Amino acid sequence: MLQCIFLLSDSGEVILEKQLTGHRVDRSICAWYWEHAMAQADTFKPAPVIASPTHYLFQIVRDNITFLACTQVEMPPLMAIEFLCRVADVLSDYLAGLNEDLIKDNFVIVYELLDEMIDNGFPLTTEPNILREMIAPPSIVGKMLSVVTGNSSNMSNTLPGATASCVPWRTTDLKHASNEVYVDLVEEMDAIINREGALVKCEIYGQVEVNSQLSGFPDLTLSFGNPSILNDVQFHPCVRFRPWESNQNLSFVPPDGQFKLMSYRIKKLKNTPIYVKPQLSSDAGTCRINVLVGIRNDPGKTIDSIEVQFQLPPCILSADLTSNHGTVNILANKTCCWSIGKIPKDKAPSLSGSMKLETGLERLHVSPIFQVSFKIMGVALSGLQIDNLDIKNLPARPYKGFRAVTRAGKYEVRS
Repeated sequence: MLQCIFLLSDSGEVILEKQLTGHRVDRSICAWYWEHAMAQADTFKPAPVIASPTHYLFQIVRDNITFLACTQVEMPPLMAIEFLCRVADVLSDYLAGLNEDLIKDNFVIVYELLDEMIDNGFPLTTEPNILREMIAPPSIVGKMLSVVTGNSSNMSNTLPGATASCVPWRTTDLKHASNEVYVDLVEEMDAIINREGALVKCEIYGQVEVNSQLSGFPDLTLSFGNPSILNDVQFHPCVRFRPWESNQNLSFVPPDGQFKLMSYRIKKLKNTPIYVKPQLSSDAGTCRINVLVGIRNDPGKTIDSIEVQFQLPPCILSADLTSNHGTVNILANKTCCWSIGKIPKDKAPSLSGSMKLETGLERLHVSPIFQVSFKIMGVALSGLQIDNLDIKNLPARPYKGFRAVTRAGKYEVRS
């Protein structure tokens, strides 16, 4: 049971406070949390669950906004973290973004959403479709009416019909002019490559995103060609667990609009789609650097964009870096950003140059870590394949579209 939710800015200021039970949580807990977080900022991020002297704290960070929940009783931590993630998703959807100004400009809507999403510390209504029927999203017309009438509430006077349904995530009597459903495989690759070029870690975190514009009460079944590679699966409440447990098929009645059907992790990966080979040598107060980037194996589609970033060591006074493809920029905080874009087929992009060390230092003793980001359209690097999407209870045949996107997550190359 959660007792309070705080929304904190990137400076630690309390933007919003929502007390959920009769026991009031003092704001001093936020000051304790922020001091604890800043003490660990240089080493690692604060854990999602923190035990303070008086409370258990659960926290997530979205777009520099910290969602902090407090309780004095033991409760499942995953439920608390998942609820905070759902609150962040709903607010981002309602406000068309998530930042300090948007939250301050829409205080009333944020409070009304929290009132409906949690009751006496327990999650209640978290489905966006029902919330949109109960609380109208902010609009210019709504703000004008609130000024004219003096009523700032966006609450509806009637209870949505879906609240009494066995599928509360779907509004009743939906009608669309064109029946369409789109399925996207969105994956992020995390990898660590050591100084010898060997792959230390390589995992893919993915999710199945669905955009459903179907009329009536459709029943969908999504099957994969190789579901055995999936690990740590997590489903939307609309998924029936028994068909997945028996034959790894996703059977569900979809919500209307865009939603995340499933998330997963794949850890049996032995290679990465690109290679980054840094070479550094230093003597006599000068460090020479050469970085080569290329495609390790053809993933089937062109890599749309690649960017390599690395932090210049503090002992570097100046750097003269050039590349044969793309642009190189050195920011004020000594971060070198090499934007490559698409890799040409006739040559491998390379970055080279020299860096001057501070006076009295002959050799470079601290090697930079290269952060790589890339994006590949049309290919799921995990090898996951959608076999079939069967749709029932529709009078006409709908249009079905499939797409795959892979991008880099925490992709590090040690030098």
